[in-house]
Amino acid sequence: MWNSFNTDDYNGMIAETIRFKAHEGRMIHAYHSRPLGKEKFGSIVLIPHMPGWDEFCREAARRFTEHGYAVLCPDIYADYGSGTPVEVSTRMREEGGVSDKSVMEDVKESIDYLRAQQGSNGKVGVIGMCSGGRHSFLAACTLEGIDAAVDCWGGQVIAKEEELDEKRPVAPIDYADGLSCPLLGIFGNDDRFPPKEDVDKTEEILKKLGKQYEFYRYDDAGHGIWYYDKPMYRQEQAMDSWNKTLEFFGRYLK
Repeated sequence: MWNSFNTDDYNGMIAETIRFKAHEGRMIHAYHSRPLGKEKFGSIVLIPHMPGWDEFCREAARRFTEHGYAVLCPDIYADYGSGTPVEVSTRMREEGGVSDKSVMEDVKESIDYLRAQQGSNGKVGVIGMCSGGRHSFLAACTLEGIDAAVDCWGGQVIAKEEELDEKRPVAPIDYADGLSCPLLGIFGNDDRFPPKEDVDKTEEILKKLGKQYEFYRYDDAGHGIWYYDKPMYRQEQAMDSWNKTLEFFGRYLK
C-alpha cells in the first residue's frame, strides 16, 4: 500500500534498459527495474500502452519496484524502429498495429526472463493499461505461468467482428475459459473504450465461467485515470486503484 514502508528500512533499486530475446528470436529492448537488498521478490511484466513504450511506463515500473517487485517492460513496438515514443507508436498505427501473436511472445519471454533471475521467488504477474490492458487479459487467458493479472481500462476485450483483423484475429473474451489466474480490473464509468456495457458483459462471462476476478469501477472517471500528465487524470480514483493494485499483487506475488 502507498506509504506503508518503515522509515528504517533499506531502499534501493537498479533500473536500466536491457536487450533480451523476444518474439521470433529477435533481440528487443526492455526496461528492467528490480529492488536491491531483498532476498526474494515477485516479478511483474508491464505491457506498454497505445501511447507507446514511454516515460509513464518507466515511472510505473519504478513505482512497482519501490514496492518490492522486479519489473520488465518490453518494447512491444520494436519492429517499428526507434525514435520518440510518439514517433514509433505513430508508425505502428500507420502499419495497422502490433500483432497479438508478437505481443504474446514478448510477454511469454518476459515471464521466463523474470522467473530465471537471481532473487525471483518464482511468482510473476502481468499488468497493462489501455491496449496493454487488453493484452494483459489476453495473456492471462492464453499463456502459462502467470500468477495474477491486472487489466486497466483495456478496450476491445470484447470486439465486434468488423473490429477484428489479421493482427487481432480473435477477441480476448473468446479465450476467457482459459483464464487460469486471479484477474483485477480497473475501469472508469465514463470511459467509452471500453464502455460500461462491455465491462458488464465481460464480468457476466467471467462469473458464468466461475473465474476468480475483482472489478472496480469509478464514477467521474473515464479512460487513463493514472495518467497524471493528461486531463483524464483523476487523483482520488487513481490513488484508490493504485492501492487496490498493490494489495492485489501483494496477495498473489509475495
